[in-house]
Amino acid sequence: MKYSNCGRTEPGGLYPGVRPMVIGATKGRPRNRRMIDSISAGKPIAFVAIALVAILVLAIVVLKVAPNDQSRHSTTSDAASWMFETSDSTGEVGNYTSIAVDSNNKVHISYCDGTNLVLKYATNASGSWVYSTLDSTGEVGYYTSIAVDSNDKVHISYYDASNFDLKYVTNAGGTWANSTLDSTGNVGQYTSIAVDSDSKVHISYYDVTNGDLKYVTNAGGTWANYTLDSTENVGQYTSVAVDSDSKVHISYYDVTNGDLKYATNAGGSWANYTLDSTGNVGQYTSIAASSNKIHISYYDVTNGDLKYATNAGGSWANYTRDSTGNVGQYTSTAVDSSNKVHISYYDVTNGDLKYATNADGSWSYNTLDSTGNVGQYTSIAVDSNDNAHISYYDVTNGDLKYAYDTEMIPEFGTAGVVMIIMATVCIFVALRRTMAPTKRE
Repeated sequence: MKYSNCGRTEPGGLYPGVRPMVIGATKGRPRNRRMIDSISAGKPIAFVAIALVAILVLAIVVLKVAPNDQSRHSTTSDAASWMFETSDSTGEVGNYTSIAVDSNNKVHISYCDGTNLVLKYATNASGSWVYSTLDSTGEVGYYTSIAVDSNDKVHISYYDASNFDLKYVTNAGGTWANSTLDSTGNVGQYTSIAVDSDSKVHISYYDVTNGDLKYVTNAGGTWANYTLDSTENVGQYTSVAVDSDSKVHISYYDVTNGDLKYATNAGGSWANYTLDSTGNVGQYTSIAASSNKIHISYYDVTNGDLKYATNAGGSWANYTRDSTGNVGQYTSTAVDSSNKVHISYYDVTNGDLKYATNADGSWSYNTLDSTGNVGQYTSIAVDSNDNAHISYYDVTNGDLKYAYDTEMIPEFGTAGVVMIIMATVCIFVALRRTMAPTKRE
């Protein structure tokens, strides 16, 4: 770096008042030597430490507080930011996975143990993965669906294949307890569960005997079952969500007509609608509600595409989201706090786990895992940092796998700017103190 002095220099090329260095001189030591002596004195170290602490506090606040302030946080995702784990490899495990994230960003996964035909549950709530068998009575654990309430209690619905019943297990009472919610005929396939703001449970499921869409809830204080749609053969691939007003929304497949259907009580009473009837569509539906807007991902059987329906624009609209090869089975949808959509799904052509999102403003599609045949039974959830978590089945190894997004780009709001200024001032003071000349003797 060159220093300007308006073109004026003293003899020897130095600036006014600065004497040439004389080798061996004890006085008039060069500035860099005085800086070394100053640092050696130890006093400026405290200022440097303060600056470092300020930077550390800034980083902690931005990364932990900013996610709760949406003006200071957004999420971007690509395949490079994802981490992968084999959560359970004991026997043939991982079919019918379902994932939920609690208020502490801890993960909860329900799934079927295909070797022992039991319902299993995995969580890292304690800091490391712990596995439990929640029900081993008969052949159970099919079509699992999991939700976590406002108290971080877990609720799981599933199908009892031995008795053809809808079953439910929860630890809301302090310990795990199982119950049969519906045993009239062959019921309980394609279950989906959601919990409202009052920790009331809502479950949609398929009545095989009658070919109907059914729904059970304890919102009224006791469990009650309802048939919501009995028009021909309907109710497979159900998915349920509850909005901020505790209104229920259910997407499902019309087997008879090959259509995507939707049921809701948002208008005060239950009503059914056909959302897409172009070709054979509506299998593998998954629904999410955010700001009382609905988002549904599903599979287009006719074209082998991933499709998406939403009323976020004010009216219902359908879109083809991915048409590269045969894609879109085992879809799962989640919406983050910025109303951005996250969809996990299976690439049948390549046997891969794929992920689609509009978190960056436009839709992007990534292959997340291509090691062997992976990606069936995907389930997705979003944590408080708006990062996605996915559970899925590794067909090649018969394992339960788990992927999570680690990329978070913070945006600094007013508080963040203030902290940056404070940290900068601390650094400036520390450097000035460090560079200050020592008093000559």
